[in-house]
Amino acid sequence: MSFNRKIVSSNFVDYVKVCAKSGDGGNGSAHLRREKYVPKGGPDGGDGGRGGHIIVRGNKQMWTLLPLKYRKHVRATDGDNGLKQRASGKQGEDVYLDVPLGTIIKDPETDEAIIEITEEGQEYILSKGGRGGLGNWNFKTATNQTPRYAQEGEEGTEHWRILELKVLADVGLVGFPNAGKSTLLSVVSAAKPEIANYQFTTLVPNLGIVKYRDHKSFVMADIPGIIEGAAEGKGLGVRFLRHIERNSVLLFIVPADADDILAEYHILLEELRKYNPELMDKDRVLAISKSDMLDQELRDEIAKEMKLDIEWMFISALVQEGLMELKDLLWSKFDVE
Repeated sequence: MSFNRKIVSSNFVDYVKVCAKSGDGGNGSAHLRREKYVPKGGPDGGDGGRGGHIIVRGNKQMWTLLPLKYRKHVRATDGDNGLKQRASGKQGEDVYLDVPLGTIIKDPETDEAIIEITEEGQEYILSKGGRGGLGNWNFKTATNQTPRYAQEGEEGTEHWRILELKVLADVGLVGFPNAGKSTLLSVVSAAKPEIANYQFTTLVPNLGIVKYRDHKSFVMADIPGIIEGAAEGKGLGVRFLRHIERNSVLLFIVPADADDILAEYHILLEELRKYNPELMDKDRVLAISKSDMLDQELRDEIAKEMKLDIEWMFISALVQEGLMELKDLLWSKFDVE
């Protein structure tokens, strides 16, 4: 079982480092026209072709950087040299690297973000191909009728770049390990995350499309469980905390059998604040999961203690209690017209 689990979890890759080498530009031609009955044809050398670019392109069908994991070096082809009769050389072929939406391209030396790919078909030239050299006909002047030289093509560029994925979702599930996040996602969407009764069952983010009223839908992300000290690197640490940054609404999941529901919520909130204080500006909702275990007396008792400035509710994925109300509440938080 553990062997299969390892294979499944390895499919999600959210960090790769690639070396992108674009193609060199082709040299210009120094050809002189030589034809019968044209004794002084003059220069007719064409320009060299541009070297191929390395281009990153957004693809909404992708959810992982796995295709790039074993492709550390990406190289585009060189442009062809210029030809006679002012014919330009063929351009080098551009290489496209398709990436999921939410991919950030960083400079590994400064760790600064260069660009974020957030739209389908959005393109960014990771490494620009070298320009083709000019043919000798470009250098013909009144005083230099037959230039016997041409321009060399420019060399391509070579860059190391970090590609880092932050999952794009409308709702991010935040909770301790084994709080019931994966179970909730499996019930409200068609996603099939691994579910088991032990901590850190979820090792990678899972995405599911939640169907709503009138054929509407939204995306929910199940983030691996956070533990106290995650911002300092404990448990799975900050590796997956960055995925929460892109979620519009944070849905905190605390199980009904927790020792102290409010304390657990505040620990989770504090971990997010330590990691990135800007997360505090996001809309938050608290769902008390596994509430099918509670009778009305216990619910009333919990309700008296819930002194919070956010909306909260009881839910149970097992008996599907409160799920439609939860969807209504989450939908009301989105900026939709």
